Amino acid sequence: MTMNSGRGVLVSGVRLPALGLGSWNTWDRMASDDAVALIRRAVDSGAGLFDVAHYDMGPHAEGSQTDRIFGRAFRASGVRRDEVFVCGKLWLWDWPETDARAQVLDSLRRAGLDHFDAIVVGDYREHVDPAAVCDAVNDLVDEGLVGRWGVNNWVVGDTLAAIERARRAGRVPPTFAQLKYSIARRSMAEGEPYGELFRSGVLALQASDVLEGGVLAGRLSPERKIGADVGGIRSEIAAAHGAIARIADGFGVTAAQLAIAFCVTHPATANVLLGVSRMTQLEEALAAVQLGNERGREIRDAVAQFWLDRGVAADGSW
Repeated sequence: MTMNSGRGVLVSGVRLPALGLGSWNTWDRMASDDAVALIRRAVDSGAGLFDVAHYDMGPHAEGSQTDRIFGRAFRASGVRRDEVFVCGKLWLWDWPETDARAQVLDSLRRAGLDHFDAIVVGDYREHVDPAAVCDAVNDLVDEGLVGRWGVNNWVVGDTLAAIERARRAGRVPPTFAQLKYSIARRSMAEGEPYGELFRSGVLALQASDVLEGGVLAGRLSPERKIGADVGGIRSEIAAAHGAIARIADGFGVTAAQLAIAFCVTHPATANVLLGVSRMTQLEEALAAVQLGNERGREIRDAVAQFWLDRGVAADGSW
């Protein structure tokens, strides 16, 4: 049976699946046959967006093989390249010392791909020249290595500068922002000034870290490496899990499903990224997306009290 993964959102003329799979070391956490089956099921379900990055660099230089594992599983799945949307990453930790083209070519080689449908550009430790980044990415677009691009947790002023650079030069601007977004972390996606960029349609939202590294799914003390605790609120999120789980039970779903469904309710959400590593997780996520589409207003009202980062800066200048 094929289940619609959600409404999808048009980004640069392309309708993206509402559910995307990948991020961090997802593919390392499953057997090869399971990864192949997961890819096939995701594509059949309309969730054929895969986040594939070379994580073995910068603060993630830990010998990660997740991109190579995905590439092998994808080739073994028999799924055609034109059936999927693959989103890569261009890291700015050592840019411009690390050449953008060389980095993307290496990432493509590791995954066994000839192009990325999109890349997410970020993160950066120190200020970068957004106009120069825009030009470098557009050179990749012109070469056919990248289709379109977005930013990952950028300071909003840099995002606006990149958009302006593209406008003035007649080149491709960033069209989406990959931001931390969850029941508990809403300030960057719903506050100003990013909120206005979403409302006006300048950017679409790619929601990431939606389960807070598993905390919102009930893994209150994650053993593996997870995302940064911006604003130092993770202990508050863990403390809120029980109440969130009780609300989820009222909707007939798990706390994790409620967290996924919540992210779908943001009007600008292009897709929700999940580190799915089991078929049961994929099926639950597909059902959660459907729930978010059908009962979005009820969900937002039910969890309004759990916006826990209201006091955290919303412009990315953390």
